[in-house]
Amino acid sequence: MITFERNRDAAMRIADHLDADILPYDKNVFKQAFEEYDAIVALFATGIVVREIAPLLVDKWSDPAVVVMDSKLTFAIPLTGGHHGANELARKLSGLGAVPVITTATEVHDLPSVEGIADALGCDIVNKESTISVNCALLEQDVELLEIRGPKVVVVGDDVSVLKKNKGESL
Repeated sequence: MITFERNRDAAMRIADHLDADILPYDKNVFKQAFEEYDAIVALFATGIVVREIAPLLVDKWSDPAVVVMDSKLTFAIPLTGGHHGANELARKLSGLGAVPVITTATEVHDLPSVEGIADALGCDIVNKESTISVNCALLEQDVELLEIRGPKVVVVGDDVSVLKKNKGESL
């Protein structure tokens, strides 16, 4: 969690709630956090965080989940990594009374996402670029989940997400 010193009391509440480290703000703290953490709570105005992280963003698969909270702990806003931990982190922060401001389309409509399905099944997404079209399809229709046992050769199009079970995981 990153914060200005003036917000230390609120930061302590968050850190205690999440069992998280507190990183005091300096000009390199966001770069440091991007390198060291999978998830970041930033106790700042959203605009500050957007400007700080913009040059650090690479892609949704490698960037950490970033959640912004205001200093009154009223709102928890996932900025990056909604499907990659930020939405869940924002929901966890609701335990402090914050309103989680979730905007990922599938979750807003109480629908599954490819990322959520993969996580629930203990799978990795093989063809990550497919998640855009499949998540869009999940908003409009039922998308069939198939389990194919091999040995087989499977050929898929760009609009098919391929999930590979992690060792030891079963559907």
